[in-house]
Amino acid sequence: MSKSQTVAAYLRGQARWRLDRVELRDDERNARCALALLDAAAYAAALGDDDPLMTGLVQAGCFADGGHAFTPDDETVTLIRSWEGEPWRLLLTIATAPRRSSA
Repeated sequence: MSKSQTVAAYLRGQARWRLDRVELRDDERNARCALALLDAAAYAAALGDDDPLMTGLVQAGCFADGGHAFTPDDETVTLIRSWEGEPWRLLLTIATAPRRSSA
């Protein structure tokens, strides 16, 4: 599986997580986030691994298991789960977000 496909699969999983959430008076936020994540998943799936957004994710250290598994840190997971913006901006934000080093 390519890196872009791995990112897309992860984003689809997070969209499912959002759709499964039941919250009173969420003002359709879960649905908006899920749709944005599905859009981002489709966008990521269409990218080649040599696309600058994908190479940015690699350089940011977002892949583990020899570069085959998309493994965002806790702060990035929080960002992804609340995303409602443009697909390319999500990938760029993940790639350029500061990372905490493991202690």
